[in-house]
Amino acid sequence: MKITAIIQARMGASRLPGKVLMDMVGKTVLERVIERVKLSKMVNEVVVATTVNEKDRKIIALCGKIGVPCFPGSEDDVLDRFYQAAKSYGPDHIVRITSDCPLMDSHIIDDVVRLHLAEKSDYTSNTLEETYPDGEDVEIFTFNALEKAWREAKLQSEREHVTPYIWKNSSVFKLSVKKNEINLSGKRWTLDEERDYAFIKRIYEELYPGNPNFGIKEIAEYIKNNKNVESINSEIKRNEGYEKSIRNDKVIK
Repeated sequence: MKITAIIQARMGASRLPGKVLMDMVGKTVLERVIERVKLSKMVNEVVVATTVNEKDRKIIALCGKIGVPCFPGSEDDVLDRFYQAAKSYGPDHIVRITSDCPLMDSHIIDDVVRLHLAEKSDYTSNTLEETYPDGEDVEIFTFNALEKAWREAKLQSEREHVTPYIWKNSSVFKLSVKKNEINLSGKRWTLDEERDYAFIKRIYEELYPGNPNFGIKEIAEYIKNNKNVESINSEIKRNEGYEKSIRNDKVIK
């Protein structure tokens, strides 16, 4: 059984262009995401899925430099990009991680994967019922589920965000939900805007030197003792990108 983590990354983010190559304490944001996903005990392989856009050649070059497989695919049809990348590497299960999560905790990845395998699900995530901080989002799905979504998803939002077709069709797919013991869904640890970058960089500067593998517990403890840090980006709304897609949704012919 092969489990491949696919990290989607591109330079053309609308709110913070080039964020994946911004500095995060001596390495790029993307490198930090890759490092943290590689700490997972359940993931066998890490692949970056970027686009064929000329801007993203920098991402391809970085992956070549650090020895991480990189697949360039469609810029707008991210579902196709994921499917083609997965098809190229042949996993049984795919873990989806986005490159705006440099605070990703590998223990959370492992917890979601273990639940997925134990329940023999088609799709498992910690996002269907939000109890984890925004920025600790993990999804895992079978290759067969991905392939069915790739063949049948018609809405633009379903193509742009990869998994909505799967989790909207619970009568077709077996879904599982991983919940956190404490509801931390109000925490914002993702990277979409300059304010997010300032917050995450502060966390890295404070925690990384003493413990490069710091996770959700260490971050929560630091914030508890430094309450002013959260105010940097706490007013930004969660899931703005997906909600915008829904407002502008259309059928793709």
